[in-house]
Amino acid sequence: MIERLGIIVTVAFILTRLPFFRRLFDPHSSINTGQRLLLVVIFGCFGIIGTYTGIIINPIEDSTDRWTRVLNDDEAIANSRVLGVVVAGLLGGWRIGVGAGIIAGVHRFFLGGFTGLACGAATIVAGVFAGIVSSKQTKSRIVTPQAALIVGGIAEAMQMLIILGVARPFDRALALVQDIGIPMIVANAIGTAIFVLIIRSVIQEEERMGAVQSQKALRIANLTLIHMRKGLTPVSAAEVCSILFKEVPSLAVAMTDRHRILCHIGNGHDHHSSGHEIRTEATRQVIETGIGVTVSRDEIQCNDPNCPLQAAVIAPLKQQDKTIGTLKVYFSTERMISPIMLELIQGLSTLLSHQLEIAEGEKHRALAQESEIKALQAQVSPHFLFNAMNTIVSLIRTDPDRARKLLLSLSSFFRQNLAGTTKHYSTLLEEVEHVKAYLAIEEARFYDRLDVSYFLEEEALRARVPSMTLQPIVENAIKHGLKTMDSNAQLMIRVTHEADRAMVQIEDNGLGIEEERLNSLLAEPVSSEGGTGIGLYNVNARLMKMIGEDSGLAIQSDTGKGTSISFSISLNEKKSQLERGIGDGTAHHYY
Repeated sequence: MIERLGIIVTVAFILTRLPFFRRLFDPHSSINTGQRLLLVVIFGCFGIIGTYTGIIINPIEDSTDRWTRVLNDDEAIANSRVLGVVVAGLLGGWRIGVGAGIIAGVHRFFLGGFTGLACGAATIVAGVFAGIVSSKQTKSRIVTPQAALIVGGIAEAMQMLIILGVARPFDRALALVQDIGIPMIVANAIGTAIFVLIIRSVIQEEERMGAVQSQKALRIANLTLIHMRKGLTPVSAAEVCSILFKEVPSLAVAMTDRHRILCHIGNGHDHHSSGHEIRTEATRQVIETGIGVTVSRDEIQCNDPNCPLQAAVIAPLKQQDKTIGTLKVYFSTERMISPIMLELIQGLSTLLSHQLEIAEGEKHRALAQESEIKALQAQVSPHFLFNAMNTIVSLIRTDPDRARKLLLSLSSFFRQNLAGTTKHYSTLLEEVEHVKAYLAIEEARFYDRLDVSYFLEEEALRARVPSMTLQPIVENAIKHGLKTMDSNAQLMIRVTHEADRAMVQIEDNGLGIEEERLNSLLAEPVSSEGGTGIGLYNVNARLMKMIGEDSGLAIQSDTGKGTSISFSISLNEKKSQLERGIGDGTAHHYY
């Protein structure tokens, strides 16, 4: 009997591989009718298998046999049929227990023998009994092996009692129970306990492994968040790769952006160098499709014959559903990439992607807040306001009319600044009007040393840009390029269009920008003393985030000759019609 139980108990492990079977033990999920019927059939078949793998007993002749399809009237079976039915009731409830009992019991009835009716009925009763016990379980949806041992023994004992009460002749039934009663009660009780123990052990081990992986993921999340807040840069990638290399059992960890390797830590770092262009087709495929892949030695495309990196998992890093880079984890062999490892790496890529999106959102909000704060500062800047008022005061006696115009320009400038703090976008026409108000004040301070030229095309002026875009660029040209010039300070503002894009260019003939400062001007914020607006870094960042990466600032500068700052935006989105047009292709000048 113990030998035959091994066949049934082995099926317990197979059951744990069925996803919907595991939902029996999840208090937050349920199975549907189709899945419940499938379990009824499966456990009913277990009962049938338990019948066929039993031992044929003839209590009169005191003989035994194995494997049969039909029983004679004087034969019975010592079997493990009740095991499958009891487990069905304990794990699935009374519905599944009764269903499995009916299937296995009806089969036993038609198999024949003088105990056919008694054993068939006892099988159904066992399913009902196990289901009732299962419904009383409140602490856990998986019954304990100890409880399964007791229920399995009681169910088999009930079968012996039913055989004594129903099977005839009684003396033959009594002889049968005396021969097989104790062995069957013990064997089926132990078998039921082992069956439940296997299921509990597998599920609890998987839950434990899942908890370990979750704990590891949370630990990695806490360690990487502070670095990913800085965005996907070589510095942040190096920190994150170091963390992942310690936490994930692998040969190497690397991160890339869309074009180059940001960092590679671990084996192969001598030839898989940071800063190199992406060379593997698999990495480019992940960037294009946004779907992770597992690659072999050949697909890694390493030219070093001694490279230890023989397999890798490449997962995408995304922002707003756009792949901006990849996470690459290398191994010594493809066998190292288990399903658990693959799921961990995919989870890490999703985690890092979420962190990048959070960082991007924080950066966007910070830029907006900085823009608003800087704009508010511009409205009350003591330096700018003091200088402007001094200029107006000095003109009141010598040129009252011009002083009046400057007051109007100052009023317009502050009004535009205030509007810039309450709306996200302005048309280029509104931006040009803002610049004119600002330049009217600056021109007076230059004592006619500043020559401003405009070349404006009406179609281009319809385009929309983030508020407070042009004035900071013009302010930068005045403060850092033209302010120290004694004469012939020239500033050209062009707003034209080519095809479906508006082209904006602000050019001066001032001092220019040193190459070292030019390289860092758009890469990091640069504080400005006494300014009225926001820096070029902020303008560039807002253009790229609010319009598109192809709309960032382009700066060309020659020391001693001047600087040109330009950008372009799409004309496809038109928010509103111009209230009035400026420019017909001719130049307008301030003298």
